[in-house]
Amino acid sequence: MISHTKLKNNKGFTIVELLIVIVVIGILALLVITTYSGIQGKARNSKRQTDLAALQTHLEAFYNDNGFYPTLTEVNDTTFVAAKFKGLDVTAFIDPSNPTQSKTMAAAPVAKSYAYEVKDAAGAVCTVDTNCTKYTLTATYEGTVNGSTTYVKNSLN
Repeated sequence: MISHTKLKNNKGFTIVELLIVIVVIGILALLVITTYSGIQGKARNSKRQTDLAALQTHLEAFYNDNGFYPTLTEVNDTTFVAAKFKGLDVTAFIDPSNPTQSKTMAAAPVAKSYAYEVKDAAGAVCTVDTNCTKYTLTATYEGTVNGSTTYVKNSLN
């Protein structure tokens, strides 16, 4: 006859089994969070490229109509933008990682802001719009994309 002391009915988990499950869940959670962060960064980088392409389209249309590019002051003037860049979504001026930023562009590249550097034919900073012959639009990526930390669009003329 078998004694009841030898046939204990063990129900439940040991502390080692519980720890293993907790570690596995932790690793899976870390992988999900890391992947999600990377996807969000890629989406913001894609938005930066789209924004600068839209800005470039409107700047080139302005040039075709006027024979020069607008100054930084004009581009940062909401009244000017509404009148001259019809159809441009004003959020195109805002870096997606800084949604509370004002709808203005910087004079030189900085993180979390778009830059519009406009120059005259001699390469000097242009402050009189009739002299503005070229520009550079710049956005700073999150991380690197194709080996670059910035996205740049230059004037077509």
